Parts: sequence; structure tokens; C-alpha cells
Amino acid sequence: MPRLKKISATRRQTACMATLCVVGLSAALMLVQFSEGDEKQPVQSDKQSDADTDATENSSEEEVLKPVVKLDREWRKQLSRQQFYVTRQGGTERARTGEFWNHKTDGIYRCVCCELPLFDAKSKYKSGTGWPSFWEPINEKYVSQHEDRSFFSIRTEVRCKRCAAHLGHVFDDGPEPSGLRYCMNSAALSFQRREKSTQRREKSTKNPVSQ
Repeated sequence: MPRLKKISATRRQTACMATLCVVGLSAALMLVQFSEGDEKQPVQSDKQSDADTDATENSSEEEVLKPVVKLDREWRKQLSRQQFYVTRQGGTERARTGEFWNHKTDGIYRCVCCELPLFDAKSKYKSGTGWPSFWEPINEKYVSQHEDRSFFSIRTEVRCKRCAAHLGHVFDDGPEPSGLRYCMNSAALSFQRREKSTQRREKSTKNPVSQ
């Protein structure tokens, strides 16, 4: 009888050890799967790199201007209340309240809805109106113009060519060389600071060193 008890105890110990091994192996497998899942879903950055910018510049016009169409409920999830009011409902922010009206940092202004590059800071100037003003877009084909007869006047509305977001209006009282004033809403724009590497490339292109 003592021998049988000893054998039974040994079997119970063996069974417990086997159970612990199975549990440990299962936990290890779950940890591996969890880690692999994290690797498959990299964190996305809101800031676009130089490589992303170059990719946009090097893409064909047809690819760049491929229409971006969403339902209002989708735009509402993506945009703030003010951004939705301006870009999707044709609203106008109050003068001197927008983020970029007195913004002087070098970089690129993009459509807040679809990130299409619209205006270069090099074409931004102080208009005294209280809205960010530019004398030309990065590419005239990236914006569209439409007659606007609201508020008992006739103006020229400017929209993003890719997603039809309302950006602002264009007037013919701007500086040379275009003589135009693209009067935009800050709420319709996002901003990408120009990287130092890009600045160096531009300077070297404009001022090549003779060998």
C-alpha cells in the first residue's frame, strides 16, 4: 500500500508538471502572436516626411488629383467642427482668429481634408486682411475656381481640386508677379514645416558651386 501511494503521488506530480508546461507554452504562443500583430500595425505619423513629399511631386497628375469622396459623417469624424464648417459647408472663419493668418514659418500648406499640397510659404505675404494670403498656388491645377454669388456679391470661390473642400476666395488685388490674392481660411489648411535637408537642396540648386 505505501508503494501504491508513492506511485499515485508521483503520477499527480507528473500530471501537474505537464499541465504547467502546457499553460506556459500556450502563454508563450499568445505573446508571440501579440507581438506579431503589433509589427503588422505600425504607428502612423501625422507629419509627412521628405520622401512622402517627393513621392507626391513625382506622381503623375492623374494620380495626385484622383478624387477623394467621403460622406458627411465621415468628414465629421475626421475634421473638427470649425474645419467641417469651413471646408464642407463653405463657411468663413472670423478675421485674425485662424492659426495661420500671421504664420511666418517656412513650409508647405496642405488641404486639411486630403493633404494635397496647395500653397508654399514662399508665396505667402502680409495682406492686412486677417486671413492667410498667397499670391499663387503651388500648382494652378491643384485648385479650382467657382462663381460665388452669396452675400449679395459676386466673388470667385477657390476649392481643393482633389476633394472639393472650400478653401476661400481669390481676388485681383494681390502683389506682382501674379496680381492675385488667394485669401484662404486657416481651418482649411494644415502645415508641414520644410525640412532643413530640403532647404539645403533648394539652395544648392539655386546657387550651384562651380568645380
